[in-house]
Amino acid sequence: MKPDPIVERTVQTPFGELAVERPARVADPSTMVIFGATGDLAKRKLLPALYNLNGDRLLPERFAVVGVGREPMTTDAYREKVSRDLQEFGTAGTERVQCEWLESRLAYLTGDFGDDGLYRRLGDVLSALHESGDSTCDCLFYLATPPALFGPIVEHLGAAGLLAEDGGWRRVIIEKPFGHDLDSARALNRRLVGLLKEHQIYRIDHYLGKETVQNIMAFRFANGIFEPIWNRRYVDHVQITVAETVGVEQRGDYYDRTGAMRDMVQNHLFQLLALTAMEPPISFEADAVRDERVKVLRAIRPFLPGGLDAQVVRSQYAAGEVEGTPVPAYRQEPDVARGSTTETYVALKLLVDNWRWADVPFYLRTGKRLPQRLTEVVLQFKRAPFQLFRDTPVGCLPANQLVLCIQPNEGIALHFEAKVPGPRVRLGTVRMDFSYADYFGMRPTTGYETLLYDAMIGDSTLFHRADIVEAGWTVVEPILQAWEGSRAGLPAYAAGSWGPEAADALMARDEREWHLPAATS
Repeated sequence: MKPDPIVERTVQTPFGELAVERPARVADPSTMVIFGATGDLAKRKLLPALYNLNGDRLLPERFAVVGVGREPMTTDAYREKVSRDLQEFGTAGTERVQCEWLESRLAYLTGDFGDDGLYRRLGDVLSALHESGDSTCDCLFYLATPPALFGPIVEHLGAAGLLAEDGGWRRVIIEKPFGHDLDSARALNRRLVGLLKEHQIYRIDHYLGKETVQNIMAFRFANGIFEPIWNRRYVDHVQITVAETVGVEQRGDYYDRTGAMRDMVQNHLFQLLALTAMEPPISFEADAVRDERVKVLRAIRPFLPGGLDAQVVRSQYAAGEVEGTPVPAYRQEPDVARGSTTETYVALKLLVDNWRWADVPFYLRTGKRLPQRLTEVVLQFKRAPFQLFRDTPVGCLPANQLVLCIQPNEGIALHFEAKVPGPRVRLGTVRMDFSYADYFGMRPTTGYETLLYDAMIGDSTLFHRADIVEAGWTVVEPILQAWEGSRAGLPAYAAGSWGPEAADALMARDEREWHLPAATS
């Protein structure tokens, strides 16, 4: 096989010009079929991501998009809608030529996702695109639909013969949530693998498309100074925070049946945990990386009956003020049950029982209506001995911290101690910051560009395998079952705060405290 060509581009940084080599492989010629093409996900993320990929010259000339939706619409009307949506939701403005390139490759089908006739018409459209030379037999199906439709749509595609890889590849992307609990996740996986091979299934988690998430592996395994101290000998504990300022917005009915544990912990936070704690893979081949990720989840120490209160905190936001604006309590949000016991905040302490991380606690927290939108991973290192500073004014030595900020400002910060200038021995904490935007001049993205591109070239490294999904559900299943049988009241936290007092107590019992982000510290 001929290797991908390598092009060199030059990036202007504060330290001068930096030559960066990257593969210039264009995605495979293909057709992308989007089920739910008129929904929020398609207009806010998927189509702007395709626009950005074309701007980076990563889409092939033989490329088409077929939108499938329930809303009656002609192809011309759909193209006009996409043009308006790109103007509104494009991440960095739009250029007319690029818009026209994408719009000219759009087609639209109206129909009911449960109607066999829709899939026959879809097959005719795909055949016509292939015969005209506008696309190939290779096809990527994106299910931007409610989870209840994942199984039925795949079954209809299979019955219509649209999943057979006779003349080219066929791949299916499904969004989270992957099931509602362990049993439903297993049932969905069985349903999918009854019609597809595992290599055809791409379970997407948009968090894994963020640059800093991908950079966790590069940062660890490409730098000889960090990997040797990335273990129990030097790390005191790890914190993973995913904080949101928003409430449930227009998803009250869905969220009230889901909650923070299912919506965030079982997928997003666990994947950040897996990437942070995984062993070095033997290569960056997809299955080699995913093998190591699933090992971390399988190594999480099971929760013991009756021990949840010491390791897990759940809460629900009350009325308060976020970013200077008064906001209602969760139970006052639209489509939320007035007596709801659904958690909007979760904090938990996990232990990973393997050689690298034995006895190192991982503290995870996520919540809505918190004071900042923030996703970060914090490694706190063990404190240095005090003996050297015994006869100086230095009363205590703060721990060094390495902070991986995923959003909103992607970057890495290292906190360490330095002597304050002057005749006395005084120490001050120094924050050494690396910002992607400042250094590499990154432009805004949707977070889906890398994932769509990888799916088009057949790289499943950043996607979930069936065993990863089920391993995550296995960890949280005892918690969900305990909550369902509990009669204990659900504590509240004020909107705009960093969560309930019980979450602080979770850390305080171990003589630790949550890391305060820079904006509030």
